[in-house]
Amino acid sequence: MLQVESKLITNQEGEKTMANLAINGGSPVRTAPFPQWPQGGEAEMLQLEKVLKAEQWGTLGKEALAFAEKFAQYIGVKHGICVNNGTVSLELILRGLDIGYGDEVIVPPYTFISTASAVAIAGATPVFADIENGTYNIDPASVEANITANTKAVIAVHAGGRPCDMDRIMEIAKKHGIYVIEDCAQAHGSQWKGKKLGSIGHASSFSFQASKNVSCGEGGAIMTDDFEFFKKFWHYHNSGRAYEQAGELSGLMLMGANSRLPEWQAAVLTVQLDKLEEQIERRMENAEYLNAGLKQFDFIKFLDTDDKITRNTYHLYIMKYISENLKGVKRERFISAMTAEGIPCSRGYVPLYKMNAFSTPNFRKSTGSNTDYSSIHLENTEKACNEEALWMQGSMLLGSKRDMDDILEAMGKISCYYKRGSLL
Repeated sequence: MLQVESKLITNQEGEKTMANLAINGGSPVRTAPFPQWPQGGEAEMLQLEKVLKAEQWGTLGKEALAFAEKFAQYIGVKHGICVNNGTVSLELILRGLDIGYGDEVIVPPYTFISTASAVAIAGATPVFADIENGTYNIDPASVEANITANTKAVIAVHAGGRPCDMDRIMEIAKKHGIYVIEDCAQAHGSQWKGKKLGSIGHASSFSFQASKNVSCGEGGAIMTDDFEFFKKFWHYHNSGRAYEQAGELSGLMLMGANSRLPEWQAAVLTVQLDKLEEQIERRMENAEYLNAGLKQFDFIKFLDTDDKITRNTYHLYIMKYISENLKGVKRERFISAMTAEGIPCSRGYVPLYKMNAFSTPNFRKSTGSNTDYSSIHLENTEKACNEEALWMQGSMLLGSKRDMDDILEAMGKISCYYKRGSLL
């Protein structure tokens, strides 16, 4: 393990050279790119050629149906549906659960906008519960505090691939008679108490967008163990056509959407899923190595550990940055310094309730809600968004130990600069 700080402090000549930060005109630690994402190859090309020759490019083709079954088996549920993206999958789940105008759905504000916008598009009103400071996932206590007579569901987002406290969320949902929808857009393969995420709630949504751990550029999936829910999700995704138990489509038309996944994307996903387990192991191995190295820096803290999290697949590598332990250097300045050293990182999300999208006439017409989101203040969410959260893309963990050492070296360089009394 690279002990960066001690190396820089004891080697005076090296310290003088390396302490000249790239953001101030010095040479960066790294100029080579981290592993690209998504990663395709010959196997994907062969699958695409297969679709080309089959001349069935869409409308519930063999590849899409086969991948839905394959992915359901991987997650550990009985039924799966492929759709054209991970936003519409949430909307279709809500519609299939008969959630709409006049209803409320509890969501975290620390997530991509689709989690909440899908609720509004379905006609329901998103209600924001705070996150836990130690996990950046939705706080079960805040969920329960926000339940009203109009609450129909909670969407549990597994941020970055780290599982929510599904025991508490399921207990609260059962107590109050509401649905649990798992948003697993960033959590392919993660596990809670040995069960894959997406198999615990009443239904789950997955994304296969370009950045996701299983990717086809754009795509999504709905997973559930409940056959009655599955049939409703099916007819909403297939232009309103009902699904018969024997697997045949009837001519009965109900109100639905055309959200089917084309064969091209399904073909790519079949290969991508085959690669997932090896990639997860590499991410986890490098994350463990990086965790050990980062312990030398008191301005970096980790999210809380939990024995019930039996697998975190690291779509994102999320840390806490503690500015007071680096002489008050603001997080944004630290991010700029890291990026200049060749280590891309970011601040992550902004609170969803701060976004203008939820105060527009479009939102009001869709939901009928007059909620003043501008008056909301959720302490843990705002602390994470405005001060602490520090992200690196999980695809960076697909590299070598030397890549991880470069991350540590860049942090050590910035730390050394601070210890010498310089200001960023």
